[in-house]
Amino acid sequence: MNTAPHLSARSTSLEQTSEIARQWLEAIAASPVSASAIIIGLDGNLGSGKTTFTQAVARELGVAEQVTSPTYVIQKSYAILNPRFSARFSRLIHIDAYRLEEASELEVIGFRKLAADPRNLILIEWPERVAALLPADMRTVHFAFVDETTRSIEY
Repeated sequence: MNTAPHLSARSTSLEQTSEIARQWLEAIAASPVSASAIIIGLDGNLGSGKTTFTQAVARELGVAEQVTSPTYVIQKSYAILNPRFSARFSRLIHIDAYRLEEASELEVIGFRKLAADPRNLILIEWPERVAALLPADMRTVHFAFVDETTRSIEY
């Protein structure tokens, strides 16, 4: 896994998290198109900001639905409606692997097919739980709880 952070930011508000997410998303969207989905691991403890970051990314992408953690359903898929990004991506796939025991459990939701589609942007919370199925070059965003109002975000 490609886990080396190259940008570090601190967020003390939803507005700052949204700005960090916007900058991150613009960089991801500008990266070369590959033959498969862009898969991003969201690494951090409970309460460190993974779902909040995903919600901010979804807003930037123009997702119309309310984005909540897919803890019990494992995976949620959203149409990307913002024309700035819809030329590159058609779906945001949000996966929460916290409740999974083995990587093979992702196969039940059709993960291989999702990962093969270069128009998908896949964000995976708790990627270490399913590392055996993830690509070696997967990018990771690291989240850390600093205090009640501050989160560290590195990518």
